[in-house]
Amino acid sequence: MHRPIFGLILVLLAALLSVPVHAEDRVLPADFRKIVADAKSKVFPAVIYIRCIRDTHESGKKRSQAISGSGVIISEEGDALTNWHVVDKAREVRCLLSDGRAYYAKIVGSDKDTDLALLHLETKPTDSLPFATMGDSGHLQEGDFVMAMGAPWGMNRSVTIGIVSCTKRYLPESSEYSDWIQTDASISPGNSGGPLVDTRGEIVGLNTRATMTGGDLGFTVPVETMRIIIPQLREHGEVRWSWSGLQLQALRDFDRNIYFDATEGVIVGGTDPDSPARKAGVKLKDRIIAVNGEPITALTVEDLPMVRRRLGLMPKNEAMELTIVRGGEQLAIDVTPREKGKVEGEELDCPRWDFTVKAINQFDNPDLYFHRKTGVFIFGVKYPGNASGAGLSEKDILLKIGDESIETLDDVRRVHQALIENVDAQHKVIVTVLRNGLLRQCILDYSRDYEKK
Repeated sequence: MHRPIFGLILVLLAALLSVPVHAEDRVLPADFRKIVADAKSKVFPAVIYIRCIRDTHESGKKRSQAISGSGVIISEEGDALTNWHVVDKAREVRCLLSDGRAYYAKIVGSDKDTDLALLHLETKPTDSLPFATMGDSGHLQEGDFVMAMGAPWGMNRSVTIGIVSCTKRYLPESSEYSDWIQTDASISPGNSGGPLVDTRGEIVGLNTRATMTGGDLGFTVPVETMRIIIPQLREHGEVRWSWSGLQLQALRDFDRNIYFDATEGVIVGGTDPDSPARKAGVKLKDRIIAVNGEPITALTVEDLPMVRRRLGLMPKNEAMELTIVRGGEQLAIDVTPREKGKVEGEELDCPRWDFTVKAINQFDNPDLYFHRKTGVFIFGVKYPGNASGAGLSEKDILLKIGDESIETLDDVRRVHQALIENVDAQHKVIVTVLRNGLLRQCILDYSRDYEKK
């Protein structure tokens, strides 16, 4: 190339690069902006701001607390979806629409395991509500554009745009029955319960959690999971999961660097004490290849939630046949799952004693359940207060208060009422607790009323 021509090209390039680029031209082409705007307009009016009043016991006394989150209306009758953690323990739920209308809502049902809740807005028969359509999360691929909608920080509604980073994200301790859709669309506090929307203007997920570790990542419950959960919430007010006590492990367990020589089935990593699986004779390292004759496989950890969900939806109190490979031999073992039941114990405030208590639950408090299968433990201790002054601590398992054995919350309620009514004559009691497997006795002096000091 001749030097004069080469020099001319450099001059032209420099001139082009020096031309200012407007922000709107730098972001997205006009046709895509229209796609986004159309999709937003289909769902945005159905996004609601949720404000709840709930009772908490963590601080050692019963307190009322206002929390907020987001939700989305999914039917013209006023059904709405949000997260379990938004409405958990709420005694009042109010919803605000984008047009300024406000309604009280009742909790139709909720499920902690999938962090989903179904609400019903208490509307008038003549009211007309906007609602959004639930789509198909199965068509999502990494790189697809999505929008996260909600009311972040308790402010007016907003929408953020990003891409699907991962369609099946497995989060240890948080993926029992469902994988997550991971997105880089910003999900701020208060966005919980808002919809994740695709470019068709359909709900593909429910925004649930976010992390700032290593980047702003959001995680949403897929619509495919929601479609399974919603009917049970409508019918029962909860999801009646079946439980067999199987601890499962993938065939290709990269994190543990364990790889099994098989391409079908799922490995039994253990069984819970007193569980149906252990009683039926299922053993560690058994490979389950079928349930009632239908094959199951968890090649990687991302496949485990689907297998657990399938087992969790099996009929309760009916034997299911597990086809198992053990030591090269194929066996058939009948396991009869039972209802999982509550995954969190109820709570109780004990005024003047200055602590709160909670029922032991094997799913919520496995460390305490190891020591005592049923019972009550100290949930919160007030500082300053009579319990803290007596040396009582959180997670102490109550065995006796005075001469009264403690097995249930009703036992605590009964003893507490009797002693407080007689506080002028008696204001000390010996509390026997189990702490880290060791017995301990504390003298609780509740003569001082810290609420009046």
